[in-house]
Amino acid sequence: MEKNKRVAIIGAGISGLTTCKHALERGFDPVVFESDSDIGGVWARTLESTRLQSPRVAYQFSDFPWPDSVKEDYPDHKQVMEYLWSYTRHFGLLKCIKFEHKVVEIEYVGPKEEEMASSDFWSGNGKAFGNGNGVWNISVETGGSIETYQMDFVILCIGRFSGVPNIPSFPQGKGSDVFQGKVIHSMDYSNMGTEKASELVKDKLVTVVGFQKSAIDIADECSNVNGVKYPCTMIVRTPRWIIPDYYTWFGFPIAFFYLNRFSELLVHKPGEGFLLWLLAIMLSPLRWLFSKFCESYYKSVVPMKKYGMVPDHSFAQSIFSCLIAILPEKFYDKVEEGRIILKKSKEFSFCKEGLILEGEGKMVKSHIVILATGYRGDQKLKNIFKSTLFQDLVTGSQSSTVPLYRECIHPQIPQLAIIGYSESLANLYTSELRSKWLIHFIDGGFKLPSTRSMEMNILEWEKYMKKYSRDYFRRSCVGTLHIWYNDRLCLDMGCNPRRKNGFLAEMLLPYGPGDYADLTPKK
Repeated sequence: MEKNKRVAIIGAGISGLTTCKHALERGFDPVVFESDSDIGGVWARTLESTRLQSPRVAYQFSDFPWPDSVKEDYPDHKQVMEYLWSYTRHFGLLKCIKFEHKVVEIEYVGPKEEEMASSDFWSGNGKAFGNGNGVWNISVETGGSIETYQMDFVILCIGRFSGVPNIPSFPQGKGSDVFQGKVIHSMDYSNMGTEKASELVKDKLVTVVGFQKSAIDIADECSNVNGVKYPCTMIVRTPRWIIPDYYTWFGFPIAFFYLNRFSELLVHKPGEGFLLWLLAIMLSPLRWLFSKFCESYYKSVVPMKKYGMVPDHSFAQSIFSCLIAILPEKFYDKVEEGRIILKKSKEFSFCKEGLILEGEGKMVKSHIVILATGYRGDQKLKNIFKSTLFQDLVTGSQSSTVPLYRECIHPQIPQLAIIGYSESLANLYTSELRSKWLIHFIDGGFKLPSTRSMEMNILEWEKYMKKYSRDYFRRSCVGTLHIWYNDRLCLDMGCNPRRKNGFLAEMLLPYGPGDYADLTPKK
C-alpha cells in the first residue's frame, strides 16, 4: 500500500494519540488536528480531583506501562496527563499534532454520496482508499481564519463526552429563564479550572443535577470549599452503582465475574453458534448470582440504602451499560456531616430562588445550578459533516445503536473511521486495539466484507446491546464482551485471539492490556 496517502486524525485525545502512533509505525505521515492547546481530550478539561474510573493496570497502553512512581490504583488527573504526555513524547507524536486547529467541517468530494452509500462494498471496493477517486476536504479554523486540507482518509477521534452539552428542556415559565441565580453545565465548570471554579462556588448554595461521575466530583469539590454552612445539594434522577472500588466480599475482584472468558459464556453473543447459545441459557442463573453477590457487598459498605440511593437496576446491567463509577474518598461521610445533601427526584423545574422538585412542595434554594446532565455525542458527530446525507446516516436512528462495523466503520460513509465513540470498561486499551486494527486495514492488511455483511453484523451487536444494556443501548458498550469483541479484531488481523497460556488461564483469568502487548498483525 502506498505510504504517501494523506491520513487525517481529528482529535488528540487517547484515541487520537494511539491511532497516530500506529499510523507512524506503519510508515504513514498522519496529521492530527486538535482544537485545544493540549493533548488528552476530555482529560485535559477534567477537574483536578478527578481520578481514573478503571484500575491503573487496566487503563494503560499495552506497550507503555505506567511509571514505577505511580503507585495508586486510581491515578488522578495530573498523573494521567503526565502519563499521556510521556507516551506522546516517547513515540514522537508531537511532530504530527497541529494544536489549536479546530475542524469545523468535513466534506467528501468524489463519487456521488448516494452512489457510495448504496454500493455493495464500502468505498466501492472494500478497501481503505476505494478506487482513489474520492477525497475529504477538511475545513480547519486557526488563528481566526479557515484553512482547507485535502485528505485521503479521515479518522474521527472526537469522543462523546465533550463539546455539545445535553441541556434539559422545560415547560414555559419553568426553565432557567425564571431563575435569578446562575446556571451552567458541568462542561463549563470543568473548563474553568479548579481555582476559578472554587471562586465561583465559594459561599454559595450550589445544586448539582445528576449522579454520574462528573456530578459526584463537582459536589465533592463544592463540599470541600463550603463545608456545612453552604451545603451542596444533588438532585438524583436515577441512582447508580457508584462504588468504592472493584473488589467484593473477601477482597475478591469483580473482574473474575465480568472480564474473563468464562463470564462471557453467561451471555448471548453476536454471531454465536448453537453450543454457545445453549451454554448462555444454561449458565444464566450464574449471571444473576454474580450480580447479587456484588450488590450485597456494595450495599453493606456504601450507605446507599440509608439515603435512598439504591439503584432500581441490577449491578450487572450497570456493568453491561458501562455505567459504573468510583466514589470520591469519604463521599458518604460528607453526606452524613451535611456537607452534601442527596435528593431523589425524576423531574424538577426552576423558580426565582431555586428548584422545585416533583412531588415535593419545598423549594431547594440555590445560588448556582450545575447541570451534570451529560453530552449529546451523537449531535457532535453529526455536526462535523457538511453532507446532510452523512449527518443522517452517521449516528443512525434513536431506536438503533450507532451503526459502526467493529465499532469503527460506518458501512455507507467512505474513507472514514470513528475511534472512541463506542464504550468499554477500560476505554484506553480498547481504543488502542481498535486503532491497531484500523491502521492495519488502511495499510492494506485486509479487505472489508460486503456492505450487507457489515450491516448484518451491526444488527447482531445491536441485539446484544439492547438485550443487556436495555435503555442505555445507545452507549454501544462492549464492556462485558470485550474479549469476544477483541477476538474479532485479532482474527481480522490474522492474529491468534487466545492470548494466555493454558486452558484454565484462558478461561478464568481476566483479560487486560498486557495480553495484547506482543500482538503483531500479519502483513
